[in-house]
Amino acid sequence: MGRVDSLRSAGTVYVVPRVLIFEPHDDIRALFELVTRRLGYEPVAFGGADTGPVDAAVIEPGEPGGMRLAMRMHAQGTPVIFASIYPADHATQALHPSAHLVKPFPLYLLEQALHDAIEAPPQAAAAG
Repeated sequence: MGRVDSLRSAGTVYVVPRVLIFEPHDDIRALFELVTRRLGYEPVAFGGADTGPVDAAVIEPGEPGGMRLAMRMHAQGTPVIFASIYPADHATQALHPSAHLVKPFPLYLLEQALHDAIEAPPQAAAAG
């Protein structure tokens, strides 16, 4: 698991997975952040600077820099979820994403994809 925030309460440590969100449209990014928080994860909006380690990434591959970021996340072993207006193509499929969601899609599909990417054992996520 990547860098995590922990809360200490009576000796118990709670781990909060971090999800990088690369989405150029403010309204859609806000929805993705809401879904991420609802699942108990910490959304991290990509702003071009180093965001530190994350446990999963939701990326719009059709935007400038999207595929480059996805390749970097994939190389680090971070599960990638594509959320795009474009269907999967050879370039996106070559990265073996955890999911490729075509906009518009129901938000429960993003919930399921995030849950599967973060909660799945590492070997199951890699097989994706």
